[in-house]
Amino acid sequence: MSPQPPPRLAGRFLLKALLGGLLIVCLTTAAVASAVLLQVDKVGDGIRVTPPAPFEPGVITAAEPGEPQTLLIVGSDRRYGGKQEDVRSDTLMLIRLDPRQEATAVLNVPRDLAVDIPGYGRRKINEAYRVGGLSLITETVKATLGLEEIHHAMVVDFKGFRRVVNTLGCIYTDVDRRYFNDNTGPEPDYAVIDIKPGYQRLCGERALEYVRYRYKDTDFVRSARQQAFLRDTKDQVRTSALVRNYGELLDIFGRSTQTDPSLQENKQVLRLLEQAGLSAGKPVRQVRLPAVIQEDTTSYLGAYVTASDEVLEQTRERFLAATMKQRRVRPAVVRDGAKRSRRGEKTTLAEFGLVDAKREGEAVVRALEARNPVGFPIYFPQGLSARGRWTGTRIYELRDRAERMHQAYRLVFTENQTRGDFYGVQGTTWRNPPILSGNSEKLRMRGRTYRLFYDGRKLRIVAWQTKSAAYWVSNTLGLALTNTEMLGIARSLTRAGR
Repeated sequence: MSPQPPPRLAGRFLLKALLGGLLIVCLTTAAVASAVLLQVDKVGDGIRVTPPAPFEPGVITAAEPGEPQTLLIVGSDRRYGGKQEDVRSDTLMLIRLDPRQEATAVLNVPRDLAVDIPGYGRRKINEAYRVGGLSLITETVKATLGLEEIHHAMVVDFKGFRRVVNTLGCIYTDVDRRYFNDNTGPEPDYAVIDIKPGYQRLCGERALEYVRYRYKDTDFVRSARQQAFLRDTKDQVRTSALVRNYGELLDIFGRSTQTDPSLQENKQVLRLLEQAGLSAGKPVRQVRLPAVIQEDTTSYLGAYVTASDEVLEQTRERFLAATMKQRRVRPAVVRDGAKRSRRGEKTTLAEFGLVDAKREGEAVVRALEARNPVGFPIYFPQGLSARGRWTGTRIYELRDRAERMHQAYRLVFTENQTRGDFYGVQGTTWRNPPILSGNSEKLRMRGRTYRLFYDGRKLRIVAWQTKSAAYWVSNTLGLALTNTEMLGIARSLTRAGR
């Protein structure tokens, strides 16, 4: 007997679509969220989210007006009418909205984390969704992290992801290294992919390949990559694009999401959207769960990761506190720089924790320019992190949203290949790319004014601009470089032959 066709949802898709849209792009702008609130306010009490996922009593806690809300987003490949045993839970993402604080917190839970699933014993956490649906995975996440409350839960089908990205005009993102797999080796088959390093625009299928890449990758890096792409989406989506494509987005989100039953209540929908509106425009702050990869693949769990009770407790506390204002302190070597300069003293690479790599850098850049001359200066770092090594280079053209072409280059460095840590130096004649449009702090070093982009207390990007180009140093996806190392690498950028 063939599966029944999906129910006709018509106008009842509206609430679910709006919620899915806000969460997938992580609350784009205050103007959009306010417009959504006005739309929902006109929806009659009879409109309900359809169909909700079944939930056990007490798993979801009703949200109180004006209070912070925690949401669980589950990324799934399941099709409507498909068998539950065929489902795959690809992503587990917690989002914390607190409009009284300065940021929105996002925490990815590794899908291969070994946990105790209520009623099923020790298994990987993503098994909870397969055996017990959205209710059990929500209960398991709460128990694992010791969260007192999760206010809403939602399943998002990744098949809608491609359409969303294309409808929004594609997303520019900072690709840290080359992602390649053609399934010609003896290893198990993974998705075919070939995305080169460097800042670039990713659309539909390529964007999905990038965020879901698993070949020789870890859950930790994959989670960080997804969080970074979500942040880029939030920063780049414009109100005009949402308004212009309103109908199509409603259809995509409506057909790609399933929520907990509480979101059938209009008052809960409105409370969530009010929080979304008040949180819109605030930065997204990533929180990481530092689990440990287990090499013993003979276990019935297969390849998996673990985290101690202490690590889980610390992660929970960092997640709940991540929305709050965080004090940033400049490294001592930077704070003392002006005093040293007045005394005629030079600050060395070693004081930034770096090693001298000038000779190697000059040779690499000379060879690069000989193969493919570029029409603007290439800057390379004289200093690298103690574990850093040159990994790759690329010269290419970068197209902006107005279809103008810009020259660009990328220098790739490996910090820790096993952990998937790669950092980079980017240069482009596109002086104002979207990646440099967010909130930043300024710092003057060696005659340059740098812009500092943070994720919490950690430096994510250090950038500077000339009259003809923009340059930046990108931290690893897991922010493995210290702030001191990031500033030292940026400070050491120099032109070959100088």
